[in-house]
Amino acid sequence: MQEMLFEVIKSNGLKNGKNVIKSEELQLEGKTKISFEEDEIDGVKIVLNKDENNNVREIKFICSCGQTKSIILDYGE
Repeated sequence: MQEMLFEVIKSNGLKNGKNVIKSEELQLEGKTKISFEEDEIDGVKIVLNKDENNNVREIKFICSCGQTKSIILDYGE
C-alpha cells in the first residue's frame, strides 16, 4: 500500500470572490496520510485518509466506472 503525507490547510481567503489567497489568511490544521490500494480482480480502488496519529478518518471506494462511495469515521463523543 502506497502512503503519502499531506498538510491540511484552511483558508477563508476565497470568500467574497477573491482569486488570491494571502499567507496571513491560511491556517495549518494538521497533517493527513492518504493510502491507495487497488483490487486487481474487481477494479476497485480503496483510498484511506488518516490523521497524523494514524487513525483512519475516511474510507473511499472508487469503482473503475467512476462511481465513488465514502465512509467517514468520527472518533469524537
